[in-house]
Amino acid sequence: MANDPEQQSYSYEQAGVSIAAGNALVKAIAPLARATARPGADAELGGFGGFFDLRAAGYKDPLLVAGNDGVGTKVKLAIDHDRHDRIGIDLVAMCVNDLIVQGAEPLLFLDYFATGKLDNGVAERVVAGIAEGCKLAGCALIGGETAEMPGMYAPGDYDLAGFCVGAVERGEQLTGDKVRAGDVLIGLASSGVHSNGYSLVRRLAADKGWKLERPALFNPEVLLIEALIEPTRIYVKSLLPLIRAGRIHALAHITGGGLLENVPRVLPAGLHARIDAGAWDQPRLMAFLQAQGNIEPGEMARTFNCGIGMVLAVAAEEVAGLMADLAAAGETAMVVGAIEPGARGCTVQGADEVWSGRGAWEAVHLA
Repeated sequence: MANDPEQQSYSYEQAGVSIAAGNALVKAIAPLARATARPGADAELGGFGGFFDLRAAGYKDPLLVAGNDGVGTKVKLAIDHDRHDRIGIDLVAMCVNDLIVQGAEPLLFLDYFATGKLDNGVAERVVAGIAEGCKLAGCALIGGETAEMPGMYAPGDYDLAGFCVGAVERGEQLTGDKVRAGDVLIGLASSGVHSNGYSLVRRLAADKGWKLERPALFNPEVLLIEALIEPTRIYVKSLLPLIRAGRIHALAHITGGGLLENVPRVLPAGLHARIDAGAWDQPRLMAFLQAQGNIEPGEMARTFNCGIGMVLAVAAEEVAGLMADLAAAGETAMVVGAIEPGARGCTVQGADEVWSGRGAWEAVHLA
């Protein structure tokens, strides 16, 4: 009777979930969270929720802005090539860059890490990247959730989600209502592919047999995997003082949908953005992806950021001063287009051979 299945005693660990491993991870990442503390949050972990004191952060009449996002299939590259240390920066970047375009300062961040079987070494590396991203954005990592779910994920796989809350003083939010015909579009350079388009990147890697652990054809000093896994740039600290000074009319974070579909999201009716693809040098990584996939210029403009991670709409008289201030803040900025009367939308255009175009070309998206 001792081996009678009816008498077997079950435990959570036998079902594939280790409570001890989860508790050990919380203890390991607690110092990482504490390192992100800022006015308004002590960034201590362990409770059922995290507090934030808006008054201590200096706000008088704030509007709260919230957003959430993930990393998409870029996380699969991190898993397959043991590049876990900076994928957390992408997670934070995708959220905080969406808040700053509303004019909001990111204040607090929470993460969700889900896996089939918890590997504390991997999880700690991922959370360390999340903490680093929070420090780059100036927000506090005040909590999160680690979910161990046997049978839901293949061995070694995990997924990430992030949630961020920010604030902006009433009247200072960016809604696009200040954008006017004649405004100039300034683009801020991206750090690479960022976190969109990786389903196509991974398809190309598989179909073309890329050797990701070898030097990139377009830059022999960098492994191809390192070029592809480069974290999304966080623009918060460069842009926040300019927003608060009232020098920016609108911002567009260039994510899924590329330049074509993201810029119109911040335009009022009756205004059209026209972007000159020849106004900046196509990054070699983007040229590589385009050549490998024989991708048409218009498809590039709606799939990848094409070297521009953030677009600013500003008054013409502000351009010179803003370009200088952005450079001083460490950004690579370039004038990429302008706002004109027309149907709400965006046109990206290029002359012959720009982005490997066969003759002059243009791609149009109407919102």
